[in-house]
Amino acid sequence: MKSKYMAVIPFLFAFGVLLISGCSVTTQKSTSSQENMPEIIIGSDDFPPFNYSDENGEPAGIDVDIANEALGRLGYRSVFTKIVWDDKDKDLENKEIDCLWGCFSMDGRENDYKWAGSYMVSRQVVAVNENSNIKKLSDLSGKVIAVQASTKPEDIFLNRTNPSIPLVKDVYSLENRKLLFTSLGKGYVDAIAAHETSIQQYIKDYGAKIRILDEAILTTGIGVAFPENTDSELPEKLTEIFKEMRKDGSEEKILKKYLPETSGYLEVDKLKILNCPDGRLKSSLSRRDCFCF
Repeated sequence: MKSKYMAVIPFLFAFGVLLISGCSVTTQKSTSSQENMPEIIIGSDDFPPFNYSDENGEPAGIDVDIANEALGRLGYRSVFTKIVWDDKDKDLENKEIDCLWGCFSMDGRENDYKWAGSYMVSRQVVAVNENSNIKKLSDLSGKVIAVQASTKPEDIFLNRTNPSIPLVKDVYSLENRKLLFTSLGKGYVDAIAAHETSIQQYIKDYGAKIRILDEAILTTGIGVAFPENTDSELPEKLTEIFKEMRKDGSEEKILKKYLPETSGYLEVDKLKILNCPDGRLKSSLSRRDCFCF
């Protein structure tokens, strides 16, 4: 396979598409009651419906609402700052942010960070144009696919960590998530791979004629990533708060604001360690979804 790691697909420059890789912008809703709360600086990028700017330019989305509720119960105020996702580890190491909270898959990164969660289940999927003859994952053989840089789909397709994925022709890694949909719509690529909820949100927002394949390339939990060497107890405390929020229904209430169907997304307790056929361990919802690394 000829794999390519690209910050930008060269031909997109011909259409005047520029990637945004500049500085971060911090915004946060605040009230007088929150002013004296200690702040937790959260690094995230634009990723609807998890994190985006509303009509007033304020942070909004699933992750924003969950963070505000969970951290508020612990006496903290959440402050979301937009980062370049590819620079997330550098920002964390330089202490420019306290944690990463942006629909961040825990799978394969268990030892890279100190995690809070999982707080939600996520499916990573492949999407194609509505009239595409690609019907299942095996149809991707010899095709061109686009993924966002530094994400699980990039790892899966570049390193072929899921044995059900066939050999594709090219893998384009894009820094800007929105270019995935531009590339697919223009026919520059045959398919894209991303979080199912983000693709569904794009279809809803723009009426895009995109079809999601039934087979997931990965089903995993998403969590909040703190520095691996932190001595803070906040990750453990947040994990317990997430359990409380699932039990008291507050997380489901948040999801219903953004998702037409919440079934399955809160089944975090079903995520478990399973033995894959080759003896290695894998976190997944069921053996059917177990992709051995």
